[in-house]
Amino acid sequence: SPAASTGTRTWRCPSAARTRPTPSRPAPAPPAWGGTTTIVDFVVQSVGHGLREGLDAWHAKAEGNCAIDYGFHMILSDVTEDTLKEMDLLVGEGVTSFKLFMAYPGVFYSDDGRILRAMQRAGENGGLTMVHAENGIAIDVLVAQALAAGRTDPRHHGEVRKALLEAEATHRAIQLARVAGDVPLYIVHVSAQEALAEIAAARDLGLPVHGETCPQYLFLSTDNLAEPDFEGAKYVCSTPLRPQEHQAALWRGLRTDDLQVVSTDHCPFCFSGQKELGRGDFSKIPNGMPGVEHRMDLLHQAVVDGHISRRRWIDLACAAPARMFGLYPRKGTIAPGADADLVIYDPHAEQVLSAATHHMNVDYSAYEGKRVTGRVRTVLSRGVPVLEDREYVGRAGHGVYVPRGLSTYGS
Repeated sequence: SPAASTGTRTWRCPSAARTRPTPSRPAPAPPAWGGTTTIVDFVVQSVGHGLREGLDAWHAKAEGNCAIDYGFHMILSDVTEDTLKEMDLLVGEGVTSFKLFMAYPGVFYSDDGRILRAMQRAGENGGLTMVHAENGIAIDVLVAQALAAGRTDPRHHGEVRKALLEAEATHRAIQLARVAGDVPLYIVHVSAQEALAEIAAARDLGLPVHGETCPQYLFLSTDNLAEPDFEGAKYVCSTPLRPQEHQAALWRGLRTDDLQVVSTDHCPFCFSGQKELGRGDFSKIPNGMPGVEHRMDLLHQAVVDGHISRRRWIDLACAAPARMFGLYPRKGTIAPGADADLVIYDPHAEQVLSAATHHMNVDYSAYEGKRVTGRVRTVLSRGVPVLEDREYVGRAGHGVYVPRGLSTYGS
């Protein structure tokens, strides 16, 4: 019975938003079906607006609608003097991690100066800086060139988002964090072995640099992006899926603790009507994949396959995320005074992952037909059953907002 897992990063994307319960349909709670009892969702700051406005909107969406506990990260899209001041206030309210993007010019992108200023402020208030590390300016050049040459299929999404541009941005983020005063840095969704090498080199120097990867980078590859008849669109996400040879490096990074967390980056879009927007232009395919329900099971399959130990499975899914994001000791441990978030897991049960049986409100599974060994049986959230012998018994409104402290990973 592991301590229940902590899903450290999810996105409330259009199709995910439709999982909110109605009186006639109880909350399906896909995270709970997969053994996750706490999620930390991204709040988006709109350009020209303050952090408070975004946070209030996310509280309104979540309150009374969640079957499991939740917290929030804050995306910084518009770093101004007012934004920097608001960061301090949010830390006091338990929003203690701030994400910046080196990708997506014109949307979430922040230049190096804005990133540096946010890092400096986080160094003062104790927040954790999270960075999407891809060179978005260079990627946009390659996207335009690919489309002009008639390369429009989903597979070209992976080809233009070069591994070297992920590595370059990772290196740059690390150096900016050093300039800011060796502030803690968390690189999200690492997919390229070259980017992992930058993280490992920084950690070898004793720098407080952390990284995560996601199941899609461990189990899927550019082969999926190249699936015919536009099926590859199902696997469009950023950072992109990489060739299979990158997977060995990621598994090694998880074993050596150069990568500390496996998150989902859960951001589902339906294939029908949403992913299809990019037919004839891969740059218009919505970026994101479903996955929050299958993280624990896929990681347990990694135990079965010999990639990681059972102890490491528990650490990656439960203890490390809780420490990294200031939820420990309330979450991520079985101890007096901790929340009684518990999972009873059957390590011998066999299942086939499929959109026909998953509980996520999206019309495809990225792992359709994959056989895995291991399955959640029962889930308790603060001592209250949410899943009992594979029957959902939870309710909307049981989940509450959990203010987070500062990161204690490594301390």
